[in-house]
Amino acid sequence: MHTRGFTFIETIVVISIFTVMIGAIVSSVLAFYRGNTNALEQSYAVNSARRGVEFAVRDMREATYSDEGAYPIISIDPQEFYFYSDIDRDNSVERVRYFADGTFLYKGVTESAGDPPTYSDANEVTSIISEDVRNGEQGVSIFRYYDETGNEVVDFDAGITDVVFVSINLIVNINPIRLPNEFTLRSSATLRNLKPTQ
Repeated sequence: MHTRGFTFIETIVVISIFTVMIGAIVSSVLAFYRGNTNALEQSYAVNSARRGVEFAVRDMREATYSDEGAYPIISIDPQEFYFYSDIDRDNSVERVRYFADGTFLYKGVTESAGDPPTYSDANEVTSIISEDVRNGEQGVSIFRYYDETGNEVVDFDAGITDVVFVSINLIVNINPIRLPNEFTLRSSATLRNLKPTQ
């Protein structure tokens, strides 16, 4: 009985098919991991931003008069909210600034010092609240301000004393040209210690 083996051409064909199959499997696995990595990074960015927004809302709710006696709100802007609040509950009021710069949302905190107490710009401590913020690129306001009747305050100079409510709208996307798509975080804060002027 004679056993027939593979010919050289049959061996080449089998090796070629095997190579194509392995290449397709490896490509699929790599594509899965790339997509999964991007989704995980986006999830991390969104969770980080969510925590930052929660802290911002908490700080804004407690906006109060400064240790110098200054009005609780310093300035309002679509990309920056500047105010006084006792954010660390130590009975000393901090000057707090949430602001966007590029694709970052920052928090700046200045403690009062001296007697009488004053706030020095040189003492501001800044930290990153969120990365990959896309509001600036899309022309979307992060902060919007409202008076006691629910009307939006759009006069950022004269309207400071009318503000009693602030909304936050933060757009986060680690890479706008790849999936997953952007995620929008929305929250709001009623400024409890403010009474609108008559």
